Amino acid sequence: MMVRMMFRKILCTAAKLVALLLLPLASLAQSDLPSGPVRFVVPFPAGGPAGLVARVIADKLSVAIGQPILLDHRPGAGANIGTDIVAKSAPNGQTLLLGTNGPLVINQSLYAKLPFDPLKDFAPITLVATIPIVLVAHPSVPVSSMKELIAYAKSHPGELSYASSGSGSGGHLAGALLAQMAGASMTHVAYSGVAPATTDTLGGHTKLMFAGLLQVLPYIKSGQLKALGMATPQRVPFMSEVPTIAESGLPGFEITSWYAVLAPAGTPRPMIDRLNKEIVRIIDMPDVSDQLFVKGGMVRVADTPDQFAETLRREAVDYARIVKIAGAKAQ
Repeated sequence: MMVRMMFRKILCTAAKLVALLLLPLASLAQSDLPSGPVRFVVPFPAGGPAGLVARVIADKLSVAIGQPILLDHRPGAGANIGTDIVAKSAPNGQTLLLGTNGPLVINQSLYAKLPFDPLKDFAPITLVATIPIVLVAHPSVPVSSMKELIAYAKSHPGELSYASSGSGSGGHLAGALLAQMAGASMTHVAYSGVAPATTDTLGGHTKLMFAGLLQVLPYIKSGQLKALGMATPQRVPFMSEVPTIAESGLPGFEITSWYAVLAPAGTPRPMIDRLNKEIVRIIDMPDVSDQLFVKGGMVRVADTPDQFAETLRREAVDYARIVKIAGAKAQ
């Protein structure tokens, strides 16, 4: 009887010891997840492609982490307003940013001062997708290829005008880089947004425009605009007949536009790694791929937090050079 009681005490003590040892492991398993509802800040108006990317990711990520995710659209000031909100949020995984290379890369060269440091105030999680940029021309422009365009621009200095959504926009920077690399002179016409720039290019008031491929694809198919070259590093699979500008006489030419997910700097690395793993898994889901990369016309990108951080550092240098070439300033 005495032996049996001692054996029970030993078992009880052992069980308590095992429980105590497992507590840190259980705590560790949960430390890589946000402990409450997540705010997903989108620094653009609702209804656009940025909102689509954020909504698709949020719906799936909410299930994966077991927390509600609320989209918070905060547009304005070149996307600096919403981006700054995340920069100044608590690094607890409960605030995320749907980031783009505008506020995170380009704006530091456009604005005299930003309220945040793009390289120090954020914890990169992953790139999600790039938006293919295409150079289109009005049918009245007497060229059918990039090589012909470059030759025409050189022989008709200043005659060709290109539209953009504003000074310092991707379209402005792409046009300025093209002119500089081609050794040609073209006239930049800045508009108050993408819609009026597209309208005037369709009407022939401006002759050229760099635009998101999905945005102008219907006009390319209808013959209202001519696709001359892609600003992407490789040809786009669903428009493979359109060569890249880099392979058409201007090697190294590349203008990117992307969507990514970031958290405030100081967010625990286990949480960053877990979010990276979940988001990469989500963008590879068939239904998500269909929404973003088939119907949405985007190109899948997924990388590690460290690779994304390196992209931010590299592009900051690249775009500082391009902004200087363009002579662009924030409007």
